[in-house]
Amino acid sequence: MYAAVQANTTNDLVVQHAPLVKRIAYHLMGRLPDTVQLDDLIQSGMLGLLEAIKHYDAGQGASFETYAGIRIRGAMLDELRRSDWTPRSVHKKARMVAEAIREVENKLGRDARDSEVATHMGIGIEEYNHILQDSVSCKTFSVEELVQGEDGLIEGVHATTEEPEELLVKQNFQKALANAIAELPERERLVISLYYDEELNLREIGKVLDVSESRVSQICSHAMLRLRARLADWLEGKDNERKS
Repeated sequence: MYAAVQANTTNDLVVQHAPLVKRIAYHLMGRLPDTVQLDDLIQSGMLGLLEAIKHYDAGQGASFETYAGIRIRGAMLDELRRSDWTPRSVHKKARMVAEAIREVENKLGRDARDSEVATHMGIGIEEYNHILQDSVSCKTFSVEELVQGEDGLIEGVHATTEEPEELLVKQNFQKALANAIAELPERERLVISLYYDEELNLREIGKVLDVSESRVSQICSHAMLRLRARLADWLEGKDNERKS
């Protein structure tokens, strides 16, 4: 009897939150190439929803919709990484840009300008912008991307784990990430807020900022790379703690 009631509850939650899965899928599709199929994202998102239903704990304070949204988006990102179309050279160049941003900002003590990073790398601004465009066009723009995947900061930080040490790492990272976002240049911070919090797509953000969609893509990419650069010290510190 209990199993039947539980099944009915699960089915009700799936039906109720299926539109959330579709909304997140359409939001991500606005940044992805035509090779990615909407149905594949929705299917992986539904699996994420089922996982959310299975693991949700109301005692943690977050609403089910908030928790489910995180798990759904995470499942979609997992699916995108499994079928990653990004050439390894693009990942490598993105990491090089992040390292250059880090070195320039450490030297100057302020936000690094595009021209300064390009000069530090020994390349022209046109080639630098091309790297940014390749990077952003091949990856979803989401804060989760900073902590997942091949060049993420903390692999698996979105997972629902009850290990106290891993939970502490996740909580500390989230604080560091929030601080890093707050210290971004105003336009980059605004783009992240409009995309991630307000759930606008790139075209809509472009209208708000009165710039082209491709320029928004560049700003997105630069914000992500700047965050990777600024959080690198935090990650290295945590690695050293684990080794000691």
